[in-house]
Amino acid sequence: MKLFVGLGNPGAKYARNRHNIGFMAVDEIARSHGFSPWRAKFQAELADGTLGDEKVVLVKPQTFMNRSGQAVGEVMRFYKLEPTDITVFHDEIDLAPAKCRLKDGGGHAGHNGLRSIHDHIGPHYSRVRIGVGHPGHKDRVPGYVLNDFPAAELDGWVMDMVWGISDGAPDLARGDGPRFLNAVSLRTAPARSSKSKPKPDPKATLPERPAKPQPERPVSKLQQLMNKFR
Repeated sequence: MKLFVGLGNPGAKYARNRHNIGFMAVDEIARSHGFSPWRAKFQAELADGTLGDEKVVLVKPQTFMNRSGQAVGEVMRFYKLEPTDITVFHDEIDLAPAKCRLKDGGGHAGHNGLRSIHDHIGPHYSRVRIGVGHPGHKDRVPGYVLNDFPAAELDGWVMDMVWGISDGAPDLARGDGPRFLNAVSLRTAPARSSKSKPKPDPKATLPERPAKPQPERPVSKLQQLMNKFR
């Protein structure tokens, strides 16, 4: 059994925040893989289902981001699981938008949700780091992550990302990280269609260099005379 934990803040006003992309990811997994309806338990919303041959419980802590670990710890202990059975989906400001990376264990890098999980279950869980970009200065980070995605991003790469995560969720549940990341990449950076025109080779657009003119060979007086009588 696995726990897939999406991080975010509860309530409609936070639903489109950058900080809530973890919620968005597990919501799409639940929807597209036929999980049970969400139910309130352990200071969280839970949904049950299977991904491939693996039973999975999806978790959305309702304790607000900086106390996410309380709910995660309660669910983990109820199901008698270990931290290594848990994968957390969260926003990552140190990755560019539309980038996704996997990480097992390690530090929390100042992320308040991860910091709380560390406090309650330790660092030995897996993470799906979903890039949302950086505002440019650390003082702007709180406001940045608690702002909504721009509409163009939400309808563009954000939806592609959560669809890709959902596509690859069965691979992730069985521990095949590379196949999971490939599924995400197929949504966020799809292969070029064979019918699309390739980018022109800049070198091919340059005009051909004209041949270097050859200097005329000097004509002798004898040749000049012979030419005169041709």
